[in-house]
Amino acid sequence: MEELGITPISSLSPQAKGRIERLWGTFQDRLTSELRIAGASTTEEANEVLWDFLPRFNRRFAVPAKDPGLAYRKLAEGFKPDEVFCFKYERTVVSDNVVRFGGHRLQIMPTNGRSSYARAKVEVQERMDGSVAVYYKGQCLLVTKAPPHRCSGPGI
Repeated sequence: MEELGITPISSLSPQAKGRIERLWGTFQDRLTSELRIAGASTTEEANEVLWDFLPRFNRRFAVPAKDPGLAYRKLAEGFKPDEVFCFKYERTVVSDNVVRFGGHRLQIMPTNGRSSYARAKVEVQERMDGSVAVYYKGQCLLVTKAPPHRCSGPGI
């Protein structure tokens, strides 16, 4: 939410919680009575009663908005939705400049004049289309599939 510039407002006051609790109380009390009076016994019948009940309820209790205009804001210039609407994971680059993620090994290539990112904390972004991107301090790094890990040592 921070990346989108949204400030969450929690309803911690009893007054704010009371409004929604009264609404649910009304639905649990009045709506069940409406269903019983209509003799609704299937989901389809209950939906019909609901579609009749909600407009009547809204006419009686709805309060018009103080400002009827749209509440949407324009997107910031340079906004990249792929970088916001994704899964983000912190990883540490190992000594061979590789990041392990989801059973894969991603080789970080020399980028921005830096040849090694060993022991650096990076952010791996798993995008909604299944692609993966690696970021270091806000900069997207060039990565390729790393060669398979080979054990070295005597007798191996």
